[in-house]
Amino acid sequence: MAGHSKWNNIKNRKAAADNKRGKIFSKFGKEIQVAVREGGPDPEQNARLRDIITRAKNSNMPNDNIQRSIDKASGDADGGQLVDIQYEGYGPGGIAVIVRALSENRNRTAGEVRHIFDKYGGNLGTDGSAAFLFERKGSIIIERENIEDEDELLMLALDAGAEDIDLEDENIVEILTSPEDYESVTAALAKKYTILEQSMEPMPMTWTKLSDPVQIEQMQNLIEKLEDNDDVQDIYHNWEQDEEDES
Repeated sequence: MAGHSKWNNIKNRKAAADNKRGKIFSKFGKEIQVAVREGGPDPEQNARLRDIITRAKNSNMPNDNIQRSIDKASGDADGGQLVDIQYEGYGPGGIAVIVRALSENRNRTAGEVRHIFDKYGGNLGTDGSAAFLFERKGSIIIERENIEDEDELLMLALDAGAEDIDLEDENIVEILTSPEDYESVTAALAKKYTILEQSMEPMPMTWTKLSDPVQIEQMQNLIEKLEDNDDVQDIYHNWEQDEEDES
């Protein structure tokens, strides 16, 4: 798990929510719209919606805003216009990148994503060109300050079916699961712990480092510009970053 820096990603998203509140909340609104369309408005019965709500709250989205998004999506006949799209490519130095977008205009979004890759030393590939370097896993994150007995947490997670537990970060513990066991492990942990984040996502099977300062700057800009795009929801990559790279 070295280099994944979930805690850094969470902090960055919190900061972005403070500085670009409207854009961040709009992206969560899109996620809620699609989740409600696919699984209904009840988060207890809709795992995807439940995960999104957890992320939205962690990014300081008010409960009223979340509920309004759910209510709007429940009664929005045009909600089906949004399409879930995945793009794959490579950044500078051969960093594998997966970009997930929600868009009502495939051609526009594809053009914008391709432009960002081209501008910052990358290239957009075809379906499957980068995805084979990732595997889908469940991720459950708990802050260490909320854990009284770490051994107890580890036993509970493993007994519930967790595959692996990442203890490298001093701020958080990340529990990894197979897709099949994700729901049961999440439910078991939620009974005793406050979950900071929960999601199903592609995780890299191998990591790649960058040593060239130019490539590091290009990769940072590539991620930043993709995050700024209104249609882009999530970015996954296998860049193994040092702390100075993440600053």
